[in-house]
Amino acid sequence: MKEKRNSLWRDAWQRLKKNRLAMICLGIILFYTALAVYGETVYQVYRAKDQTPFYQKTDLSQAYHPPSSRHWMGTDALGRDVMQRLIQGTRIAYKVGIVTSLIAIPIGVFFGCLAGYFGGRVDDFVVWLYSTFASIPGLLFILAIAMVVGKGLLGIYLGIGLTTWVGLCRLIRGEVIKHKEQAYVLAARALGLSWPRILFRHILPNVFHVIIVTFTLRFPAAVSTEVFMSFLGIGVANEPSWGVMINSARMRLWHGVWWEMTFVTVAIFGLVLAFNLLGDALRDALDPRLRRGEN
Repeated sequence: MKEKRNSLWRDAWQRLKKNRLAMICLGIILFYTALAVYGETVYQVYRAKDQTPFYQKTDLSQAYHPPSSRHWMGTDALGRDVMQRLIQGTRIAYKVGIVTSLIAIPIGVFFGCLAGYFGGRVDDFVVWLYSTFASIPGLLFILAIAMVVGKGLLGIYLGIGLTTWVGLCRLIRGEVIKHKEQAYVLAARALGLSWPRILFRHILPNVFHVIIVTFTLRFPAAVSTEVFMSFLGIGVANEPSWGVMINSARMRLWHGVWWEMTFVTVAIFGLVLAFNLLGDALRDALDPRLRRGEN
């Protein structure tokens, strides 16, 4: 079984490498990741020193400077470097995407596995649970959680994480229903293995590709939601989130100050597009029907 799984991932990687667009998207995502790591390092260093970071320091004499050799992406209304603040926005976007995934994915996988494997009343309860969550308007639920917890990243983490597990739960449930009648599962039952071992040691690795594809598609969705929430003033406070930058730049756009809005919008567009295209490519590379068709 292990050799078969290794073969699946190796074949998927070989197929993915042949997709030039997917590899370009992977390179773009790695570039964004490097920016996020750099931004987090800078943030933690200044936090440890208890100093105001350079990207937060104001200099009104440098306000509204267009892109130049000194400030590659220009400066904002307070003379702060747009590029450095955009990098910090990348840090915040990655933290939101990763932390919310760490909340939503385990919930979706756990309930999906239980519902698919046991069926009956367990399945009925899980279906009722995710149907209830799905019927609640997502943004309103996120707003309610954020208002209870308070402004900041914690409210965003909990709001997005607790409302975006439903889709993955449905997918995992369907996959487990298909796999629980396979020969390897029946053999494990005949050997007397416990249900947690059958479910999490044998079935779950065979549906893990669904989790990976779902992560690549929900990551940009979480980033977009955080941008929208920060634009409304409910997200991060006193930090250069992309949503905060767009909100502060929108009124100056009519006065010819185009660079802050433009570069932030391009950054969001590039990250979301790269993740979505890579997610589509991963779905095709890991699709067992395509594997059988090629063979």
